[in-house]
Amino acid sequence: MSKHLGGLESRKLAADNRPWFVYLLECRNGQIYTGVSPDYERRVADHRAGKGAAFTRINPPERLLAVKEFADKREAMRAEAQVKRLRRQQKIALVKDWTGLRDL
Repeated sequence: MSKHLGGLESRKLAADNRPWFVYLLECRNGQIYTGVSPDYERRVADHRAGKGAAFTRINPPERLLAVKEFADKREAMRAEAQVKRLRRQQKIALVKDWTGLRDL
């Protein structure tokens, strides 16, 4: 998504005032998948059932590592984009921060 949203897209985001979630899944190949959804439980179930993103159809998720709630879709999408740029070890550190876990 571009930095500058068109009027219609901006209004859609503003109208969607429910919380959104960024979630991290550890996949069978060891990679960490990052996703965003207003209903992360359903979305994780979709990934596990092979109905999620192409990446998780090829690399099935083995466990949900962390979930973080955000106030709205825009905030969650910004966070998702930031997380996706992180290296694996940085994502693991983030998981520890979000969950309070120390052993991953």
